[in-house]
Amino acid sequence: MYQSRVTKLKKLLQMSELDGIIIANGDNMRYLSGFLGGNGDGLVVVSQAGLSVITDARYEEELGQLMDDDATLVITRNYYQAAADIIEKQDLQRVGFEDDLAFKIFDLLDELIVAEEFLPVPGIVEAMREIKDATELAALQRACDVSIAAFNAVLPKIKVGMTELEISNELDYEARKRGAQKASFDTIVASGWRGALPHGLASDKPIAAGELVTVDFGYFVDGYTSDITRTFAVGAVEPELEKIYTLVQTAQKLVIEAVFNGVPSSELDRIGRDYITQAGYGKEFNHGMGHGIGLAIHEGPNISRTLPDEMVTNNLLTIEPGIYVPNLGGVRIEDDIVVTETGYVNLTAALPTDLIHI
Repeated sequence: MYQSRVTKLKKLLQMSELDGIIIANGDNMRYLSGFLGGNGDGLVVVSQAGLSVITDARYEEELGQLMDDDATLVITRNYYQAAADIIEKQDLQRVGFEDDLAFKIFDLLDELIVAEEFLPVPGIVEAMREIKDATELAALQRACDVSIAAFNAVLPKIKVGMTELEISNELDYEARKRGAQKASFDTIVASGWRGALPHGLASDKPIAAGELVTVDFGYFVDGYTSDITRTFAVGAVEPELEKIYTLVQTAQKLVIEAVFNGVPSSELDRIGRDYITQAGYGKEFNHGMGHGIGLAIHEGPNISRTLPDEMVTNNLLTIEPGIYVPNLGGVRIEDDIVVTETGYVNLTAALPTDLIHI
């Protein structure tokens, strides 16, 4: 699995006229080698000679079981000098680094590395990660299944007077019981007027009758994440809340049904945003239509009116339109969608989007 990714990266390095690249991002290191540390716990060097993982003894045994046979493991506490030594030994002259590398680390490597050029490379591994392979798609489906099962376990427990924090904690607990490694982000629970806060973290506000409650949640399973949002009603709600729920649900359905290999990002955004705007709530939809997920909760591709990028087969997208009306409440519905050659597969279809009243 890792070998094919390294081979692809080698070809991209050749096309970029680079002799090698230093990888410091934890997710990128994991993608290329199986390294389960993170930022600051090591480095990966890739050249035409192969892949080297540089880390310390904490990860030695685990990596010995995960790495491909043709990869090299270097155990040391001095990651940066070891990377410089590999580059010098292999006589690499044009060496790249991730363009979001912390300046402190760049400055240190720049001093140590003997090469003609040490160059920033924008998103080379991240672009590879946008297209999921079968192993990744299976892990993403498991993450969605665990998250859905946890939500279904919590929903019957929710009642008037329960706080947003209690709902969040229950959901995290149920997900961990089912095999989640950790939450993908601080679980969002926003009820009543707080539903108009798109990223309102769970608070000690009690749930009240007549409110909508938005829950945005996701969990890592086998290293890959889910990202799901559902909004439900506590008893009967005002007609305008019912109206905006139907608008968001329809907008999301229109966008999902427009997904296929080759559709521009801007077109997906336009379809949902135009529908909401024509209904009179354009100003109340104040964020992007969606984003990619995988080893990270936010990765490419993004869905935006300003992006001409085309979706390709095996991109994994969230589709998440929303309407947020100050002093009234809000609605967001989010599903995880795989792009196929002729359409899509909804990994979260097992969790219906019809408005639930509890």
